[in-house]
Amino acid sequence: MPIQSLKGALRILLLIAIFFGGVWSQSSGVIDDFIFYLPDVQYLAAQHLWLTAVSGSLAILVAIPLGIVLSRPSMAHLAESAMQVLNVGTTIPTLAVLALSMSFLGIGTVPAVFGLFVATLLPITRNTYAGLKGVSPALMEAAAGIGMSPAQRLLKVELPNALYVIFAGIRTALTINVGTVPLAFLIGAGGLGELIFTGIDLYDPVMMLAGAIPTALLAIVVDALVSTTAFVVVPRGVNPSRA
Repeated sequence: MPIQSLKGALRILLLIAIFFGGVWSQSSGVIDDFIFYLPDVQYLAAQHLWLTAVSGSLAILVAIPLGIVLSRPSMAHLAESAMQVLNVGTTIPTLAVLALSMSFLGIGTVPAVFGLFVATLLPITRNTYAGLKGVSPALMEAAAGIGMSPAQRLLKVELPNALYVIFAGIRTALTINVGTVPLAFLIGAGGLGELIFTGIDLYDPVMMLAGAIPTALLAIVVDALVSTTAFVVVPRGVNPSRA
């Protein structure tokens, strides 16, 4: 009972804080300033999503097959070494990856997409590999016992059972990708980073927040969309959220 009362009090305090925050925003003119930047936000958010969609899609198309290949018994001696190579994209700061991409590919969208692609590869590959390796040996033996070929075992047993873990990797990678895209502005690729970094340079908090808040909201929306897709796609028997 005390816990329920505490939760109710916290909800009331949150509503009061939102109300007074709205009153302050309206009276101080902050909302009007945000509305002034709304056309820029809409245009740059479209660029932001496009960079995320292209780099994220490329990463998924490469990382999942790569994780499958590395999970095969014949590749066991190379799997961890390959993971360490992919780990370079995560270990090196993303800004450095983008700078290196710019050195080879010039300025603009192409180096930005390549840099984001490299930075997004590891979580998806690692989760695909871990998910496939985590499939119960008993299931694999049963599948082999009823005469399934290796390809059939992969498609009908391993992938369905690993799907939840694979989606967890995609969810993490795409959310990080959305939060990293603002750095692409620094190499001429556009996105909401234009408002963030220009606001910092001009010491204009409203301009900075006009880029930062939509970026955070986009990350939440992308995370929710991937989570909903996983809820629908992953079979009930191996989906904890549908248990």
